[in-house]
Amino acid sequence: MPEVSAELESVLAKLRACAAAPLERATAMPPELYSSAALYAHEQKEIFAKEWLSPGRAADIPNPGDYLSFAINDQPVFCIRGDDGQIRSFSNVCLHRMMRLVDGKGHCTRIVCPYHAWTYDNGGHLLAAPHMKKSPGFNPRDHRLPEIRTELWEGWIYITLNNQAPKVADLLAPLLPVVERYRMADYVHCATEDFVWNTNWKLLTENFMEGYHLPVAHKKTVGAWFPAEETGFPEQRFDAFTYQTFIKDQTAKYGLAHASNTRLTDRWRYTSVMPTVFPTHMYVLAPDHLWYLSLRPKSLGEVHLRFGYALAPEVYESLEDRDSFIAETNAFFDRVNDEDRMVTEGIYLGSRAPLAKGGRLSWLEREIHDFMQYLLRRLDTGETESQARPKLSVAR
Repeated sequence: MPEVSAELESVLAKLRACAAAPLERATAMPPELYSSAALYAHEQKEIFAKEWLSPGRAADIPNPGDYLSFAINDQPVFCIRGDDGQIRSFSNVCLHRMMRLVDGKGHCTRIVCPYHAWTYDNGGHLLAAPHMKKSPGFNPRDHRLPEIRTELWEGWIYITLNNQAPKVADLLAPLLPVVERYRMADYVHCATEDFVWNTNWKLLTENFMEGYHLPVAHKKTVGAWFPAEETGFPEQRFDAFTYQTFIKDQTAKYGLAHASNTRLTDRWRYTSVMPTVFPTHMYVLAPDHLWYLSLRPKSLGEVHLRFGYALAPEVYESLEDRDSFIAETNAFFDRVNDEDRMVTEGIYLGSRAPLAKGGRLSWLEREIHDFMQYLLRRLDTGETESQARPKLSVAR
């Protein structure tokens, strides 16, 4: 086993203590969990290099040649829909001089390196390399971009560098009965945006997965429609994800089933599901819309955030002025994101204060307790054998 630094072992010992406490006596994680460079390096190796991450939805790249870019640690990646309709992912680094090939999201019939015009098809094969005919033995057909393992689940794209990782469908099988009634793969793509926020990735993940802050931090937007006491959690805990459900009252502008929605019945017509697929894919699945965040840390105190949203097909089809509705919805979610940015960047600054410490968790922060146990399962080095790792259990 590689030698573990004193800093890393000290931080992991504090994580063990937090994760071992039952929810009714649990506290937030100590500030060192958000500021330790040793822990951040350990997370890159043990979490981000091994877990499934989501760059977005299959509906974001609907046509052959459509692509979107992402990154796993220092590995740039792009996902592209091939001529056969399949989505594949490749190293976003030219095979010649290691130039990044594409940025953002777009469409291309051929991928042309902006440095020396080495050209690839959307299956990653090198088609042409100008002025290479005098290089003995060089044949473009012998070269292909490294392919990144890619799987689709309920309309989501997942990628990983870990060829040994269990299949996404197996990891998320217990979540399927909860979300499949919505048929979210059919929701119509409306927008995606990319941001960089000055916070630690775990603070942003924790912020998304708890509704405790909604009536306060989001009192001018979504918090006004959130009856906190109606929040529900599954009895069982899961290895790869957690989730909560919540309802919207009849005054809510968003979150209620359209009159022509025939998929949802009874309470599901006003119930939303909010899963967090560890480590950094999270979404709100509502009867009328879907919005999501996908995170990747850029540094200890910076996180790249991809935000996107879609509308249920019957909602989209019913719109008389789609452009105006989508613009208005964009503006609304921008306000929600601004509210979250303010608190998550503020918490990061607060966590670096000498007198900072984590306080008691509310029952509404149950998923933060799930998250810290997930972190320990992935990060524990086993250096302290007397400290048992937390096991999945039925929540009280």
